[in-house]
Amino acid sequence: MTRRTWLQSLAATALGQRTQRPNVILAMADDQGWGDTGYNGHPVLKTPVLDEMARSGVRFDRFYSGAPVCSPTRGSCLTGRHPYRYGIFFANADTGADAPSKYALPEREVTIAEALRPLGYTSAHFGKWHLGDFAGPKQSAPTDNGFDEFFSTTRKVPTLDPDGYWTEKGRIPGVIQGDDSQLIMDRALDFIGRAAGRKQIFFTVIWFHAPHIPFLAGPKHRAPYARHPENVQHYLGSIASIDEQMGRLRRELDRLGVRRDTMLWYAADNGPEGDQRSDKSPGSAGPWRGRKRSLFEGGIRVPGILEWPSRFQKPFACKAAASTSDYFATVLKAAGVSVPKSDGLDGIDLLPLLERRAAKRESPLGFETMGDTRGSPKLAWIEDRYKLLSNLGESPDELYDVQSDPAETTNLADRLPRERSRMRDRLIAWRASCERSRQRR
Repeated sequence: MTRRTWLQSLAATALGQRTQRPNVILAMADDQGWGDTGYNGHPVLKTPVLDEMARSGVRFDRFYSGAPVCSPTRGSCLTGRHPYRYGIFFANADTGADAPSKYALPEREVTIAEALRPLGYTSAHFGKWHLGDFAGPKQSAPTDNGFDEFFSTTRKVPTLDPDGYWTEKGRIPGVIQGDDSQLIMDRALDFIGRAAGRKQIFFTVIWFHAPHIPFLAGPKHRAPYARHPENVQHYLGSIASIDEQMGRLRRELDRLGVRRDTMLWYAADNGPEGDQRSDKSPGSAGPWRGRKRSLFEGGIRVPGILEWPSRFQKPFACKAAASTSDYFATVLKAAGVSVPKSDGLDGIDLLPLLERRAAKRESPLGFETMGDTRGSPKLAWIEDRYKLLSNLGESPDELYDVQSDPAETTNLADRLPRERSRMRDRLIAWRASCERSRQRR
């Protein structure tokens, strides 16, 4: 069964179901490091809303972005598949708001929005899209992928007074005055309010641009960090704005009476920018090695939170590995649909782990990237205990016990040759399955 054939079968599946389906919101920051939250120990930054979400909901201590850069991760969020399965290998062009994209999400891919539509959901996208253009030869806009409406950009924009927004009706001319995170949330809350008013279940994607460069913050959000260099003020202030807007979102869900029945996810698309932490690149990867573009933990281990009050009423810290690729199967299962198992789906349904019916993740996470990886190999295979990093012969393999050594300080490849060989074989097989997926049409 192809993914498109499976999608066509969903409408018939939905007719006989009386499942109480949750609303779903996927919120994501851009280049926010694991350490760029109060609850993960940042010494200066205040994120009271994210801290409260982590205290009251599910806090993922090993949450991985689907890739160490933005566009591939965004595709994994929507499809449940590693981006090398459908040809989004790296970040799209970023030389300007209207520069042509290098990649576009292929039509054959099935997104969460498309899968939820036959179940009665209305869907909208807000913020950074980065999965294709809204017109032209590389067109793959939100409305081409199951969303009913959008207020989005093809790639990065300044986080104050942005230029480059489109809706399903076309390009919005000129600069829009204001804080970008607030502008995004204004439109998202309007959509959510209209859906709630119709008593229609909704799927909403809110992908902030902050704190990606050029990160800018207004005086209110910079003021608490006035004793720090100006660039640091802007960086921390842009994350403070996200935190403020997440607070608005939670309050509005409460006011509308839908928060209990809403899955609210929060994550980042990769680790912080820069070769090392500095005033120029102030993002924090916490205690982890590596940063954006790297497959070391600091490039792919990011903040991860889930709130779903009607389902998870007590706080829970999930120690098992989870990923943006898991959204697809988890959201569909929450909506009453099981996703067929195949070698084309990388994500898993996380509900058994979150409901303590499973103690650990049995399905490993595979990674492949390209370009400058800031010193890491370009492939990785992450299991419950061990993590293999490899260039498949071009350089020595690296093997880490990420349970006891999450900072990746001690390479065990020579000490554990059987583990290294076993994981290497699985990585090679997974890579071949990605190639097979790319060849399918």
